[in-house]
Amino acid sequence: MPNMNDWSLVRSFLAVLRGGSLSAAARTTGLTQPTIGRHIDQFEDALGKGLFTRSPGGLIPTAAAVALQPHAEAMEGAMAALVRASESGGDKSAPRGTVRITSSEIMGSLVLPEILAEILAEIRFKFPEITFECAINNRSDDLLRRDADIAVRMVRPIQEGLVARKIGEVQLRLYGHRRYIDRFGNPTSIEKLMKGHVIGFDRDEFSARSVAAGTLPISRDLFSYRCDADTAQVAAIQAGLGIGVMQVTLARRNPDLVQVLGEQVKLKLDVWIAVHEGQRDQPAIRAVFDGLAQGLTAFLAE
Repeated sequence: MPNMNDWSLVRSFLAVLRGGSLSAAARTTGLTQPTIGRHIDQFEDALGKGLFTRSPGGLIPTAAAVALQPHAEAMEGAMAALVRASESGGDKSAPRGTVRITSSEIMGSLVLPEILAEILAEIRFKFPEITFECAINNRSDDLLRRDADIAVRMVRPIQEGLVARKIGEVQLRLYGHRRYIDRFGNPTSIEKLMKGHVIGFDRDEFSARSVAAGTLPISRDLFSYRCDADTAQVAAIQAGLGIGVMQVTLARRNPDLVQVLGEQVKLKLDVWIAVHEGQRDQPAIRAVFDGLAQGLTAFLAE
């Protein structure tokens, strides 16, 4: 029986689970299809359960595979953290290695790149051996499981074992492109807004409801353009497809965007940076944490 702690089996399992076929898993891992297939067979033998069923569309995960996924991903995160820790070396005076940052779509796509370029450029000049990874998603990657080293979050971290710093608040308002306003008018009340073209979520309503709770009557039926990707919603607003929510600082950078309903609709989100307490004193992570804090503070002050 193969060792259940064999990381190569778990790695191949996750690759097939995500890719849906042996060929896709082979491409992402750099292994051959026969090797991937052998790993899956060995993993199934060790578990005594089938993990995939074949179909014309590829390999379909069984209920057992779905149940294993979060545990396999936790193992994946631990392995990644181990590699990053090994890269940092023992020289405390010269930060190096990989620092993995996780953030929401908007922050990771539209805010952090500028900060990394302007603020953290100095860090990379001093410590050229630091490499950055950025995991962009709207879920809260688990720092305790070491899915990431530093998290930029829009809600207060509540897990024990984390060191978190509140940077400030990001203000949100409703905006529409000038082309849209010229064609359909600027609504003067929430009732008129609801009769127009509003941009919002498709299936993932959690973020929208948490932001607009008690301010706007949020429901999927309100939106005439629906999309769950926050960056795509911003693109839709700037293209003139309708009215939607944007960060005030980002909206001000586009002179063609018009604020809708003035201060009648005032939304905000907290901005936090968090790090695992066991990693905060690692030189590379500390350098990036401080740089992000400085850059985000300047961004929120614009």
